[in-house]
Amino acid sequence: MAKHIDRKLRVTAIVLGTVTMKDLGAAFRHINPATAFDIDRAHKWMQGRASPRQVQIYDDWAKVLDLREAGSWIAEVDAEAFIEVVALRHNRDANELRQKTEAPNGHAARPDRGPELAGTYACYSHAWSPYFRGRKIRGELSIGMGSSAKRLKASYAEALPTGRLHLEGPVSIEKRAIHLDLRAPAGDAHFVYFLMPPTPLVSVLVGLMCGATIIGPSAQPSVTRIAMVRLPASIPRLRTAEAYLPIKGSIAEDLVSLGLPISDVATVDRRFDAFFAERSGLDQVADAEYHPLVDALDQAWLRFPGSVGE
Repeated sequence: MAKHIDRKLRVTAIVLGTVTMKDLGAAFRHINPATAFDIDRAHKWMQGRASPRQVQIYDDWAKVLDLREAGSWIAEVDAEAFIEVVALRHNRDANELRQKTEAPNGHAARPDRGPELAGTYACYSHAWSPYFRGRKIRGELSIGMGSSAKRLKASYAEALPTGRLHLEGPVSIEKRAIHLDLRAPAGDAHFVYFLMPPTPLVSVLVGLMCGATIIGPSAQPSVTRIAMVRLPASIPRLRTAEAYLPIKGSIAEDLVSLGLPISDVATVDRRFDAFFAERSGLDQVADAEYHPLVDALDQAWLRFPGSVGE
């Protein structure tokens, strides 16, 4: 009986340094070109909704991690023992790996809790206000457990010239997307987000943000792409710093000022520029636009090994 496959896959991705599920699949194909490891099914395994049925996958898995144990051991052992053995084999800190694969409430990740989303994010999107047309706006998103301790709750804020905008509401982890439905506790502001499922390190969430303009002569229904970059810690300055970035301001430099160790600012900015490029008509976020951001920001997150999963 396969146990804790989702958590074991996250440990494997962290140890191998793979950024996407495609990268993890490539590691399996390197060991066995005929491997039965399938990327689409692997997404379900990572989410805890299914387990590999083919014995060969577990045998390949043992080779990918260069373990002396048989593939059947990977399937049957509990997550804690798996972490100890993998940590010893790859000279990693077991407690560090354990923290990276724990759910926000400190217990082993459960399928209904989804990926490790808890944390603080700097959010970048197109400004909706006609008074700030062509500029980017920065918001702060916090995700944590709600008061019922049964589901995640999100809080989003922007420091606007008219005062601090604050919205909050539930986070729904669905089969094809993460959905946030946030409303202002006082006022009628209402933002809805549809985000792509995250990669293992959850260094960045991307998707679409829908709502109506806050600053302007009239409330205009609006939609924008949004990139939510997870920060190493909560940054008090985010609550007071002006939300609107300077014209042609650098998002990468803004992230560096918020504590994210980006080594190649120019490359990260080019990838943000490509992500936010002007479009007309239908707008759908493609994997080819999402994963370059993941690759760049995962590299920054790997410089904070103790903070991933906190």
